Amino acid sequence: MKIALIAHDRKKDLMIKLVSAYRHVLEKHELFATGTTGGRIIDETDLPVHRFKSGPLGGDQQIGAMISEDALDMVIFLRDPLAAQPHEPDVTALIRLSDVYEIPLATNIGTAEMLIRGLDAGYADFREVVHELDNKPLSL
Repeated sequence: MKIALIAHDRKKDLMIKLVSAYRHVLEKHELFATGTTGGRIIDETDLPVHRFKSGPLGGDQQIGAMISEDALDMVIFLRDPLAAQPHEPDVTALIRLSDVYEIPLATNIGTAEMLIRGLDAGYADFREVVHELDNKPLSL
């Protein structure tokens, strides 16, 4: 699966802890991240990560574009709800796109852990089932 990892500045350490704890799960998947978060994940875990621009410079929008092209399967976005973000409209758009295209999205560590554990248990396979059903003709 293709998984996006995004973290606001005060959540980056928490993202590193999450990725380190679940490295055994995440290393089986294709990872994408905004610039600084991706750089830290690479430096601190040695996992391969496709890096986009930083969030304020368009990275959130690049990930949103992947969602709109159905080229992403899951988003883990550790947001800082207590800090004003200069690119808040981009954050809101990313969350909206995840809802529109039915992409599992975690915005906090508790939900992120549940998604990763579900991924490991095979509970995220519904995306493959939906794609198979979309490609089959309906029989009446």
